[in-house]
Amino acid sequence: MKSLMCGWLWSFRKLIIILLTPLLLLPLPLVIGTKVAECAFVLIVMAVYWLTEVLPLSITAMLPAMLFPFFGILKSNEVARVYFKDFHFLLIGVICLATSIEKWGLHRRIALKLVTLVGVNPGWLMLGFMSSCAFLSMWVSNTSAVAMVMPIVEAVIQQILKAGEEASEQQQSASEGMDNPGLQLDETMEKSEKSKEALSNPEMQIYTIPDEPPMYTKIAEPEFQQIAEEESKGPYKSKKDHMICKALCICIAFSSNMGGIATIPGTSPNLIFSEYMNQFYPNCDSLNFGNWLVLCLPISIIMLLMSWIWLYWLFIGSDFRFLLRCSGGQSEREKATAKVIVDEYNSLGPMSGQEVVTQVIFLLMALLWFTRNPGFIPGWAALFPDHPGYATDATVALLLGLLFFIIPAHKPTSGSFEAMISWKEFQACMPWEVALLVGGGFALAEGTQVSGLSSWVANLLTPLGDLHVMATITIACLIVTSITEVASNAATITIFLPILGPLAEAIHVNPLYMLIPATLCTSFSFLLPVSNPPNAIVFGYGHLTTIDMVKAGLGVNMIGVLAVLLAVSTWGMPLFALDTYPDWAPDQPLLNITGQ
Repeated sequence: MKSLMCGWLWSFRKLIIILLTPLLLLPLPLVIGTKVAECAFVLIVMAVYWLTEVLPLSITAMLPAMLFPFFGILKSNEVARVYFKDFHFLLIGVICLATSIEKWGLHRRIALKLVTLVGVNPGWLMLGFMSSCAFLSMWVSNTSAVAMVMPIVEAVIQQILKAGEEASEQQQSASEGMDNPGLQLDETMEKSEKSKEALSNPEMQIYTIPDEPPMYTKIAEPEFQQIAEEESKGPYKSKKDHMICKALCICIAFSSNMGGIATIPGTSPNLIFSEYMNQFYPNCDSLNFGNWLVLCLPISIIMLLMSWIWLYWLFIGSDFRFLLRCSGGQSEREKATAKVIVDEYNSLGPMSGQEVVTQVIFLLMALLWFTRNPGFIPGWAALFPDHPGYATDATVALLLGLLFFIIPAHKPTSGSFEAMISWKEFQACMPWEVALLVGGGFALAEGTQVSGLSSWVANLLTPLGDLHVMATITIACLIVTSITEVASNAATITIFLPILGPLAEAIHVNPLYMLIPATLCTSFSFLLPVSNPPNAIVFGYGHLTTIDMVKAGLGVNMIGVLAVLLAVSTWGMPLFALDTYPDWAPDQPLLNITGQ
């Protein structure tokens, strides 16, 4: 009876959370009854719904449009105005570019070319795929980048699995290094000994279900020996093959997040942060595409290289002598892998006219973003002195995105005209859920500002002002990084921006000093398959287990947080004047703070 009741509760858990959350929080609007309490009611309900995903994220994002007018916090037309911002036009322009890249196969050409440049040694192959995926995710969504690159990676993995057993054994003792049995939880040394014994004894076969102990031994009948041998090995010829496949897969998921943080349009938390700054600190002119790239591109490179070394050591081995080895003398496995990649690249043929057009617009968009207002020299925006600040990155994205609907994909004929992309193709790539989610975040931020909730929370957290500034930032980064593992990145940053911004004002710290690290750490969701869509896509290929992601993600999370803290305390300090309280931020009373 008890188990039946538990099963019933679990089956209706979403409905229970939907109904129980607002009921438990009713004392806030009914008993306390202040605007702060009423806004807190909305904020907590949305946070619970976002974290548990009992409702679609975009549906939860529309709660302010219903509840804020009901509580008298904002009028309905005032709420509606904040749902569509400059961010949405920037997103539309970027998705137009991503649609064309994906439609005409430019992503495959870029990824394969980068891989052929670095080589096919497993270590270099990892770096090549990580670099190509990170580069793509700078300009398209992280999910799209992983979806573009993983089919290529899977083709390489299948070639590795088809490599001969003799080549695998030779490669086992060659330059790739030794395994790390202490970190690899898949097999023990005892099981490896039994596997070798079984291969040498045709009468004994070991059936193994990968990643699921225990292992059973069985004497096979002669007529079934061949089948038993194939089943005993599973899809991998050796443990080393399995570990290489794991490393190649997991590096793709992680590198997409590393590349996405390098540019403002690279990932949704960056875009949400940018629009938050435009909305609440409109006079801040130091935040632009160029400055963000100068700050975050080195972070991405540091994370990429350090994570590459960490993942190689964790999954493949501790011998890094291949870094010093000259090219040449490839093993049979490497030659076979190189042939697959070269064949894939050659199958693309010469670059088509559509790819050329897409590449030109892509480079032009990046160039115009960077030179609009680079900071160290006057940008092209200075050509319009009568209208300062009127043109933004969204203006550029929308203008060039529009060209994809105008430029013909083929030579026009009397019968038909086909543009580079169609509206249906654009709709298939456009993340409308993200657009609504971000709009709900803007509405929530506006409500917390108008109701006074953000100031109330900031005053509540002012004891943090007694800590060293870097300690406060580190605490914020660790909290955000932990929560983003179980909640969507966009929802996490949407919840924390209205809290951390006023907190920075209350302790008299440059808001950018607090918000930039928190925004970047929101993208560090590496631990679980459900932490973000790229992790889920890679996990779905079946080469990884959850424990693989956890043990690898812990190290990458640490690398990311340390790289961000290093950046904001060194080259980011003069770039954004983080050590001074800016004129564009509200002038709050100076509290007792240390470490500035």
